[in-house]
This record gives sequence, C-alpha cells and structure tokens, in this order.
Amino acid sequence: MLNWTDITKDWGATYERAKRRFPNLRDQDMMRVCKDRKRFEAYLAERHHLTVNEAHEEVEDFLFTERLNRELLVHAS
Repeated sequence: MLNWTDITKDWGATYERAKRRFPNLRDQDMMRVCKDRKRFEAYLAERHHLTVNEAHEEVEDFLFTERLNRELLVHAS
C-alpha cells in the first residue's frame, strides 16, 4: 500500500504529476510542505480554495492513482 512517505521519497518524480493535478502548487513552497502530509493538505486547501477535508480527500485520490500507476508499471515490466 502506497502512503505519503513513499510519495515523498521520490518527490522529484511525483511532483510533476502532483503539479498537473494541482496546478496552483508553487515550486518554492514544496520543500517547506511536502514532507508533512497534514501541512501539505493545509497548503493545498489554501492554494486551491478547498476545505481541509476536501484537500485530504484530494490527496487520498492522488495516492490511489499513484498506487495504480506504480502497479501498472510493475506489471508492464
């Protein structure tokens, strides 16, 4: 099961996909917020005009799609 720590281990690759999904992310803020999921969710809520609960749900959806992408890559190899 993919979790936030797994995502942040390879943040450079993951960030490009996160930026496509959440276009209001700013590069200069990522080192400050990416390691802590709750901080990232609060930042996401602020930048995308969401509630913190909505941001949490968006991160859950993002983790789910990242997990599916990784499974596809493993099975394609």
